[in-house]
Amino acid sequence: MIGKAVVFTEKLKVAYQDVSIPTLQDDEIMIDIEHSWISNGTESSFLRGERTDGETPFRDGDPLPFPQVAGYQKVGRITLMGNNVQGFAIGDRVFATISKVNNMFFSTGGHVSPAVTHESQVWKLPAEIDPIAYSGLVLTQVGYNCGICPPVKAGDYAIVIGDGMVGQWAAQTLLHRGAHVIVLGRHDDRLALLPEAITRANVKTSSIQEAVQAVAGKFSIIVDTVGSLTTVTELISLAQSGCHLVSAGFLGEDGRIDIQMLRTKNVTLHCPSGWNQQAMDETLQGITEGWLQTTSLVTHRFPVEHAKKAWDLILDPKQTKLGVILDWI
Repeated sequence: MIGKAVVFTEKLKVAYQDVSIPTLQDDEIMIDIEHSWISNGTESSFLRGERTDGETPFRDGDPLPFPQVAGYQKVGRITLMGNNVQGFAIGDRVFATISKVNNMFFSTGGHVSPAVTHESQVWKLPAEIDPIAYSGLVLTQVGYNCGICPPVKAGDYAIVIGDGMVGQWAAQTLLHRGAHVIVLGRHDDRLALLPEAITRANVKTSSIQEAVQAVAGKFSIIVDTVGSLTTVTELISLAQSGCHLVSAGFLGEDGRIDIQMLRTKNVTLHCPSGWNQQAMDETLQGITEGWLQTTSLVTHRFPVEHAKKAWDLILDPKQTKLGVILDWI
C-alpha cells in the first residue's frame, strides 16, 4: 500500500513524499491522520545527524539514519482494524505513536498516513475536546514524566531548566502536585505562556544564582529538560541536601556526571525516557481535566505538504516558535 509521509531523506533534507506501508496485521489499526505534532528537539537532532537512535549520539563511522519517516505522534480516525483488535470501532478518533513503514532506515515513523499501528500504541480520545490538544501526547508525557518522577510535598520548591514544551509540561505537572515552581528559560515569549502561579526567570538577562537567590538552600527538585550539565552542577550546589535531579535533556557525548558530586549532596537521579502505558494514560487524563495545557503552546500550523517550510522555521534560531502542527486534512 502507498501512503504519504514526512521523510528526512538525508541530513538537513525534508520531503513530503509517497512511502510504502506494510499490510495490516490482525493486531493492528489503520488510521487516517488529521494532525501530527512535531517534536522540535528530538526530530531536529535526527535531521542534523546528531543521533542514530533515540538516546544514541552519532559517532564518526556510524551510518547516518536516512531516509527515515520523522516523528512519533499524531491523531486521526480509524478506517480499518485487524481481526483481533478489541475496544475500538471504525470512525473512532484516536492518538497513535509510531507506525509501520517499508524501505526506511527505521521500520517505524510518526508523520505518516494512513498509519498502520499496533493496537498497544493507540489511545481512544474524548469526543468533546479539540483533538489537537492530544496530538503531541508522547511529548506531553515526557514533560509529565519529568514532573511525576520526584517526590513532592505541598510547598516544596522545584527548579525547571528550559522553557520549551517539555519544560512547560514538567512545570505544569509539578505545580499540579503542589510545588512552588521556578522555570529558568531564555525566551520571554515562551516564559509568558506559563501559568501565572509559576515563577519565571530569563537567564539571558540574569545569572542562575540571581534567578534562584530567593530559594537558595530551599529547593529540593531540579528538572533539566535541555541537557545543560553546567546549569545542573550550579543548581546542585545551591539546592537542599537530599534533592532530586530529573535529567531529560539530550546530552549527546557530554552526558557524563560526577557521581561523587551527587553523593556529596545526597542527590537522587531520575532519568525518564520514552513512553509507557501508565504515563500515557495519566497524561491523557491530565489534558482532559485541563491542568495539562497543550493548545496554548501551539504557535504554528502548516499543511503537511509544506513540511519543509515547518522545518525551515524550526531550524532557524532567529524565528520564534514552540508547538508546530502539521495538518493532514
